[in-house]
Amino acid sequence: MQRRCPSPGLIHHTDRGSQYAAYEYQKRLERAQARPSMSRKGDCYDNAPMESFFSTLKRERVHRRRYWTRDEATDDLGDYIDGFYNLTRRHSELGGVSPVQFETMVKLT
Repeated sequence: MQRRCPSPGLIHHTDRGSQYAAYEYQKRLERAQARPSMSRKGDCYDNAPMESFFSTLKRERVHRRRYWTRDEATDDLGDYIDGFYNLTRRHSELGGVSPVQFETMVKLT
């Protein structure tokens, strides 16, 4: 959220982990004007898009690298997500365009 500065109304979807239900986490979402969304109990398909994303992230980036510090990993993964995955990488679910291109097309309609 810090890098992209999403518009108010962002839907932030998570599983039912206690860390996501914690008061401080919920307050941070509220300050960002993000709308929290949690999966239903026992719904194993609810997290499928994120599982797919993490599989892609590991295959395309993490398995090729060795990180010596947490900061190095955080910077590299942030660069991958914001600099390649969202800007350049084509997504079949979005009609073969990047997420940023898709968001721009949706805003124009």
